[in-house]
Amino acid sequence: MDRKPTIDLHGLVRELFPINRSLTGDGVRETLRIVARNVPVVVKEVQSGTKVLDWEVPLEWNIRGATIKSSDGATIVDFAANNLHVVGYSKPVRGEFSRAELARHVHTLPDQPDLIPYRTGYYADDWGFCIQHRIWQTMQDDVYRVEIDSDLRRGHLTYGELFVAGESDDEVLISCHVCHPSLANDNLSGIAVATALAINRASRRRRLSYRFLYLPATIGAITWLAANEQHLGNIKHGLVLTCLGDESVFHYKKSRRGAAVDRAAAHVLQHCGVGYDVMPFNPYGYDERQFCSPGYDLPVGCLMRGVHGTFAEYHTSADDVNFVTPRCLDQSYDVLEELLDVLEGDLVYRRIDGRGEPQLGRRGLYRAIAGQRDAGGPTQMDLLWLLNLADGQHSLLDIALRAEVPFARIQAAAELALEAELIRQA
Repeated sequence: MDRKPTIDLHGLVRELFPINRSLTGDGVRETLRIVARNVPVVVKEVQSGTKVLDWEVPLEWNIRGATIKSSDGATIVDFAANNLHVVGYSKPVRGEFSRAELARHVHTLPDQPDLIPYRTGYYADDWGFCIQHRIWQTMQDDVYRVEIDSDLRRGHLTYGELFVAGESDDEVLISCHVCHPSLANDNLSGIAVATALAINRASRRRRLSYRFLYLPATIGAITWLAANEQHLGNIKHGLVLTCLGDESVFHYKKSRRGAAVDRAAAHVLQHCGVGYDVMPFNPYGYDERQFCSPGYDLPVGCLMRGVHGTFAEYHTSADDVNFVTPRCLDQSYDVLEELLDVLEGDLVYRRIDGRGEPQLGRRGLYRAIAGQRDAGGPTQMDLLWLLNLADGQHSLLDIALRAEVPFARIQAAAELALEAELIRQA
């Protein structure tokens, strides 16, 4: 493995980082406009109040600024300095508040006093600020001037979708979320890697079709599912991408049903040269829990490095552009390209004459293997495994797992056997 993305992943993260995103609003639209410079993503909007399954599309939220000032007019907290300072979906407010009154609307992290937490109140009809705990401790005035210049009104939920058609109607669903403000790992790493994957898949021949979704979390997936129930049968594999830029080992969360993508992901991670952990499904996390919910139960897993809620930077101002690294982003992209290649190439073959072991020497297969060995090509054992299990019942991934070798080697052995007219696709 060593596939280089065609875009600067860390550069895209840096470009998107300053934008204030939420479930809805202009920040999501601006983010999708930047994505659309790289891939022809289609922007779709659903009106506030639209019924989607057991939910309703919320009001659209936009914010222009927010401050907390001392009684003498000195600015202590400013949304312009960091967009995490305001609780997402805070309603507009303007007035003077005692410290005790303000305290009911302030969120801090006493155990991480230099960091700003990320908090939301999507359906709370409230307002709030997120502040470094050390700053809050210094705020001992009796009264503070508070302003949040925001609006909540009927508008739209906005999401992006890109469909890349293949030779088959069978689809791979790739989803990332676009609803977090300035959080580089938990949000932007998934957007960047998904966009690079879309560029690559669109530029090459492909057996499978690919559907890329850029969704606000939870309500976005629910809205998309409600509008696309007639097409869900085409989804044969799916991945939710998040937290792909930090230094953690890889973590793959399996689908609810146990699907082919789970086996493929585990196999690729086993041979990627980086630590990994395969986790069972549970109904908490990212949008895999929506895609895998009862009534849908789609074959969708989640690939991440750091696991939500388990690393110190999670949902804090420490999840910045320095927390994610170009090396880790590129490595995550590489693993995902390998995984998609496995899904693409996992075909079933049958020996043309399956009786006995074929004579390899007169077909030049020993020479062909020797010529590829230095480039990491198949070995004689890879070819023998392929020829033994190419019985119309075992896919190439089945064979790679049985032989305990990387998929690419079994796939290369299959290509040699095809050229030698020893196998055909079942």
